[in-house]
Amino acid sequence: MLGFCLVILFVNAASIDYGAALTKSLLYFEAQRSGKLPSNQRVQWRGDSALNDGKDDGIDLTGGYYDAGDNVKFGFPMAFTITMLAWSATEFESQLNSKNELKNALNAIKWGTDYFIKAHKESHVLYGEIGEGISDHKCWERPEDMTTPRSVYKIDEQHPGADMAGETAAALAAAAVAFKESDSGYSNQLLTHAKELFDFAKKFPGVYTSSIPVAGKFYGSSGYEDELLWAAVWLYKATQDKTYLDYINEKSSSCGGTRLNFSWDDKYIGAQVLIAKDLLENKFAGNESTLLNEYKKNAEEFICNCIQKGHNNIQKTNGGLLWWDYWNNLQFVTTATFVITTYADTLSATKNSLQCSSGNVEPSQLINLVKSQVDYILGENPQKMSYMVGFGTNYPQEVHHRGASIVSIKKDKKPVGCQEGFDQWFKRNAPNPNVLVGAIVGGPDNSDQYNDSRDNYKQGEAATANSAPLVGVLARLAS
Repeated sequence: MLGFCLVILFVNAASIDYGAALTKSLLYFEAQRSGKLPSNQRVQWRGDSALNDGKDDGIDLTGGYYDAGDNVKFGFPMAFTITMLAWSATEFESQLNSKNELKNALNAIKWGTDYFIKAHKESHVLYGEIGEGISDHKCWERPEDMTTPRSVYKIDEQHPGADMAGETAAALAAAAVAFKESDSGYSNQLLTHAKELFDFAKKFPGVYTSSIPVAGKFYGSSGYEDELLWAAVWLYKATQDKTYLDYINEKSSSCGGTRLNFSWDDKYIGAQVLIAKDLLENKFAGNESTLLNEYKKNAEEFICNCIQKGHNNIQKTNGGLLWWDYWNNLQFVTTATFVITTYADTLSATKNSLQCSSGNVEPSQLINLVKSQVDYILGENPQKMSYMVGFGTNYPQEVHHRGASIVSIKKDKKPVGCQEGFDQWFKRNAPNPNVLVGAIVGGPDNSDQYNDSRDNYKQGEAATANSAPLVGVLARLAS
C-alpha cells in the first residue's frame, strides 16, 4: 500500500508542466507593456497606450512597463524587474534556449532597457516615474484610454536618488551580460549607461523618494547602500573591472548582515549570493576571498532560514508556503526560490553542500524546497488554486488589474471613463473579460486562504516584480 501511495504522489508532482508555466510567465510581461506595441505582440487584448509620455517636457518617454494593476510607470520596481529578468536570462540561458523562450526573455528585458536608455538622456539625470499614483488610483480605466495626468518625475544632482540610479545601473549591467553574445553593440550601449548611472549614484547619495515624494506611498525605499552594492556586483560581472571589485571589498564590513527577504526594496541577498557563487567557483584571489567571505556567510544563513535549518527560520503556512507578509507574500517567495535555485546549482557544480546551524543541506534538498514552493504557487496547495493566472483550471478570476478587468479596446473602442470604469467593471461580480496570463498574484494569507475579489488588492494584484524571478526558476525546473 505504501508503494502505491508513493507512485500516486510522484504522478501528481510530475503532472505540473513547468514549461507551459514558463511560457505563460513571459507572456505576462507583454500584457504590462506601455507605449506603441510591436508587430509581434502576442497578447492581443492590449493596445497602444501612453503615446505622449514625456512630450510636455520635450522628451520621448514612451515604452517601459506598468508595474502592476495600475497605469503608472514606477522606475524603481521596473528596474528591479529587469535586473531579475536579466539574471534569469544569464543564469539559465541554456534552459531558456532549450524551451525556445530565450528570445522572449530577451525581448522582455529589452522592452525595459530601451525605456531606461530614453529616461537617461544626461549622465546625471534619470526620469524615474511617469504618472502619479494618487490620481491614477482614483480612476479605473484601461491604459489605452487613460485620462489621468502623465506627470513626469526625475532625479538629478539637485534632487538625487542613489537607490533608483543604482538599481537602474544594476538592471542595465545585468542586461549587458544577457545581450553580450547575441548583440554586442547593444550590450556595450547598456554598459555605458550603467557606468554613468553608478557614478551618479555614488557621487549624489540619498533615497529617491526625497526627490520624488509621490512615489513614497507606493514604492518607498529603506536605503540606497544595497542598490549601490548590487550595481557594483553586476558591473564587475559585466566588465571584470577591478574598480568595482574594490568597491565591493570596501563594503564587506557593512554588507547588510543576514536579511529577512529579497525584494524590489532590499537587494542585499542578491548581491551576497552572486559573490558567494563566485567564491565557490574560486573566482577571487586569496586576500580578496577572505574579505568577501562575510557576504557568503550572510547569503547562506538566509538560505538556511528558508529551509528551516537556520538561526531565524522563515515562517511557513500549514500548507507549506514560505511566509513573510499579508500583502503580496508571493513576491518574496519567487525571489527566495530564485536565489536558492541558483545557489543550489553552484553548490552542486562545485561539489559542495550548505552548512547550516542545524546540519548540512545537500543541493538536491534545496531544489526540493524550491519545487515545493513553485508547486504550491501552481496549484498544489490547500485551495487547489494556481496563483499563476491562466495556468491550470482553477486560478484567480477577478485579478485587481485595470486593463484585464475592462473589455478589450479591440472589442469595444468606446472609451471607458474614470468613474464609469469603477461602476461598470470594477464593481462587477464576474470574471475579468481578459485573462492576465502568467501573472503571479499576491497570493494566500498565512492560513492558506485566498479571497478572489477585485477589491482585494493585497492578495489579488499581480506585479512584474513577482514574476521576473520565477522566469529563471521555471526554466530550470522545466529542463
